[in-house]
Amino acid sequence: MTRVILDCDPGIDDTYALIYLAALNHAGRIELDCVTTSAGNVDAQQCARNAAWVLTQCGLRTIPLAAGLPGPLKLPLTTTPETHGDTGLGYVTAPERHVEHDWDLLWIDSIERGTEDLHLIVTGPATNLAAFARLHPEHFAKLEHITVMGGAVNYPGNTTPTAEWNFWVDPHAAQEVFTAAHTPITLCPLNTTEQMVLEPERLEMIVEKLGPTPIAEDLKEITRFYFEFHEDVGEGYRAQIHDLLTVLVALGDVATSDCLATIDVEPTSELTRGTVVADLRGMWEREPNARVITGAEIAKAWEAFERACATHSDFFSGDAALAAGYHRKAED
Repeated sequence: MTRVILDCDPGIDDTYALIYLAALNHAGRIELDCVTTSAGNVDAQQCARNAAWVLTQCGLRTIPLAAGLPGPLKLPLTTTPETHGDTGLGYVTAPERHVEHDWDLLWIDSIERGTEDLHLIVTGPATNLAAFARLHPEHFAKLEHITVMGGAVNYPGNTTPTAEWNFWVDPHAAQEVFTAAHTPITLCPLNTTEQMVLEPERLEMIVEKLGPTPIAEDLKEITRFYFEFHEDVGEGYRAQIHDLLTVLVALGDVATSDCLATIDVEPTSELTRGTVVADLRGMWEREPNARVITGAEIAKAWEAFERACATHSDFFSGDAALAAGYHRKAED
């Protein structure tokens, strides 16, 4: 069975990624080994509270979860209250809870179980991944399947003219990760993830398919903030769900096109911080360190997510939810 470590920074689009992974876990398609959080959209502890709450609302209360490093490797943390809200979930606030911090030990536990079927998916800044490569190089070297959301490859950025948010927040981490890569890392750049657009009509359908799943009660208010942000920046009343597409790509659940490249990330220049420089022709005469996703079947990706939402509905309508301590909505 495919096993997954998700390193994320919830974050509205991370919420959709968590919903998808939870559904696959319910269906027995994957085992969600653990969830860790980086400092990005909000601080790492708040991200951990958000992730724990989303998983609970999706019927997963016992997934190992921990907050990662409190900030980027070398730069002050910049968060995104204008994009994801003050606490990262739009107009919704996750309840307070104790947060563990042994994130690297969770990764090591998963790696020691074997890595052939283990997928590490990073949907926030690459801070934890870079720190792990520094702290535990022998375990980092065992990771066979790493997928990262970030960067803009020969494409306009969404934070500066040339830089995407995750890479801009911690450019040193992004640079270190690709420098340390021993096998090509799958990179889902802005070029492709911006195509994963959610419209209000589809959100209505998603909430309907989720049925009695508790997250359905809050998903509209979580997403409304994101719609409003995109409208404010001229993208229309809709939202780009980058991290959901990244998870689908990582698990092979959507057809993609790609190319091998050697990439580097600019960490220090004030004007070009976080910018990806990609050698697509082998001119550097270095081994490729990235499999850059250049396209994906977006309609099929949304179909896969909607099927996952129906899985949640089945779970919360059946005995499995009762056994896990949840109550059917009709009985509340």
